[in-house]
Amino acid sequence: MSAGPAANTHHPPPGAASADFRPDPAESGTSTPAANAQSANAGATGAVIHFAGSWRLERPLPSLDTLRATLQRHGALQQLRFDTSRLADWDSGLAAYVAALQRLCEQQGIHCELDGLPAGLRALLALTGGGQRRNAEEGIAGEHVEESRSTFVRRFGLDIIDLFRSTGEIMAFFGEGVIALRRFLHGRARFRRSELWLIIQESGADALPIVGLVSFLVGMILGYIGDQQLAQFGVRIYVADLVGLGTVIQMGALITAIVMAGRTGAAFAAQIGTMQVNEEIDALRTLGISPMEFLVLPRMLALILMTPLLAIYADLLGILGGAFVGTTIGGLTLTAYLIQTQSAIAWNHIAQGLISATVYGAIVAASGCLRGMQCGRSAAAVGQATTSAVVTAIVFITIAAAVLTILFDAVGLS
Repeated sequence: MSAGPAANTHHPPPGAASADFRPDPAESGTSTPAANAQSANAGATGAVIHFAGSWRLERPLPSLDTLRATLQRHGALQQLRFDTSRLADWDSGLAAYVAALQRLCEQQGIHCELDGLPAGLRALLALTGGGQRRNAEEGIAGEHVEESRSTFVRRFGLDIIDLFRSTGEIMAFFGEGVIALRRFLHGRARFRRSELWLIIQESGADALPIVGLVSFLVGMILGYIGDQQLAQFGVRIYVADLVGLGTVIQMGALITAIVMAGRTGAAFAAQIGTMQVNEEIDALRTLGISPMEFLVLPRMLALILMTPLLAIYADLLGILGGAFVGTTIGGLTLTAYLIQTQSAIAWNHIAQGLISATVYGAIVAASGCLRGMQCGRSAAAVGQATTSAVVTAIVFITIAAAVLTILFDAVGLS
């Protein structure tokens, strides 16, 4: 910085950045001194800082220390203005300099008038907003303190309210999905058929290994627990009934749904959430394309179609897992085990599992797409939407399982 007292005769090279502190003529009535000189009238209440030359980061920028000392000498100053009429060009270096000067003036109780700065620089300073940011941080800190001091009853009530609000949002989303499905049945839905087949492959064939592994292991667990208990009564053959009925009626569909919630539902939330961050969903609405039809409908159709098929696959692997335990630990023959399983399972049991799987698939798709559509505009929001999608899907799958069990018993399907 080439600046000094009034008697300083040093001049910066042409085009170099310089900042001159001068009394405001409107305040002091004095004439402005020569360029590149700092001077102040002790009785003046206002001053002007003149910026000249090129203020870019690749050039050496003036130091703020001399200007700080000048401000401290003139404690009567109340207002500081800026003159950029001789400013050649600038970048973030000038913005950082002015922001630091603002903080310095705040410490000394001097008001900074920013009207003399370029419009772009004023916009940058408004974004940084030092004082406003501190006030906001203090407000947020106050909210955290208030929240930490809230009672258990208040927190519990707020959680219940959030639960009901979330339930209402999911029901409304289901309603919009049903409307989109009706438009699809009438041939009026707008989406890419190629994307539907791609989602069917990703949520169907690609999920076979994980669904098969988990189902086989759960079938082994059920078979082992059942064999331990039934061996006390000498009826180990009924392990086939226990594993077969439990898997076909409920466990196969539940295992499939939970695996799909953690695998496919989370992927749906991340995909749509990323599109929300990139404003692609806003672009679809601008083009007059419904995101519900273009994005949500193919995903709901894919899971509604593939979850029952995956549930049948899970039932078969679960029964084989129970058969493995029955033949290796229970001493049963494979033929006897399979015949007992066939005699225990009826068509109404298979129907219960398929209906449940269809409902679970719709819940997983709706939960993932809903949380993706509700995603914020940041990368952290995408992660939160993914987590929320999995939690929402599992909670509503559990609720749906209880409700469907009661309904099946009421209509005589069990």
